[in-house]
Amino acid sequence: MNKTPSIYDISFKRATELDIDRLVEIEQQSFTVPWPEEAFYNDIVHNRFAVYIMVECNWEVAGYCGMWLVMDEAHITNIALLPQFRGYKLGEALLRKVMFLAKEAGAETMSLEVRVSNKPAKSLYKKLGFQEGGIRKNYYTDNYEDALVMWVNL
Repeated sequence: MNKTPSIYDISFKRATELDIDRLVEIEQQSFTVPWPEEAFYNDIVHNRFAVYIMVECNWEVAGYCGMWLVMDEAHITNIALLPQFRGYKLGEALLRKVMFLAKEAGAETMSLEVRVSNKPAKSLYKKLGFQEGGIRKNYYTDNYEDALVMWVNL
């Protein structure tokens, strides 16, 4: 990326089956235990509750956010940005977009899990109104780190 992204360079789109390879690539560069391709395929093709939104910057896919919309609740399954796009507030823009779409779809609350050690993510979530709701002990299988459950009223 040659320049700092500006608001004019950012767009969003709903991921389809054709985007699964790109989602897997982002996932592999973002997490120590990435979701397999089959998980994305099942969510995008078969799970009527799942929605995946991709953020594009300078006409290049920069990241994605997946959520499940069930009744009046939205749950963030994953949110990830490629390393070269971090630090430009794209994660914030993406999460704001997903929160808007969830509310538009009738969700009243949104929840997610985050590693207790992930200070940048927790800071972003708090900035957007998420509150701490509890701990899931040994949630992450790579190192058995606890997950902090966070939620927000939309």
